[in-house]
Amino acid sequence: MSRSEARDEAGAGAGRAAVRGLRGADGFVTAETAVVLPVLVVLTAVLTAGIGAAAAQIRCVDAAQAGARALARGEPTEVAVARASAAGPVGARTGVSGGDGLVRFRVSAEVGVPGAAWAGVTFHVEHTAVAAVEAEAPP
Repeated sequence: MSRSEARDEAGAGAGRAAVRGLRGADGFVTAETAVVLPVLVVLTAVLTAGIGAAAAQIRCVDAAQAGARALARGEPTEVAVARASAAGPVGARTGVSGGDGLVRFRVSAEVGVPGAAWAGVTFHVEHTAVAAVEAEAPP
């Protein structure tokens, strides 16, 4: 037998041994999937919660700015609160303060994880907008 024939025969035997070794790992992919799948579910839930909190924060910013603009134009506090309530997250609380020619309008809310109210996890989001009181237009 020549060297090349011996090498081919040895290579074929090693290949068969490798295939036999893989046959013993039939459930390995299933086990990996069982470990990774819950991690992916939790990661998806955390990302969804983060996106929900970011959206609520943006709504707080918009609501506070709408309220501060309304107060700066001289509109009644009730009107400013109504505008902020329309723009803000559900259940948002508002606060108004002012002085030195400025008005401050604060909007805060506790928002839960979208679709997982049963978890009891909430995020506190808040924003305060400041606006200069506009001078009344001459008659």
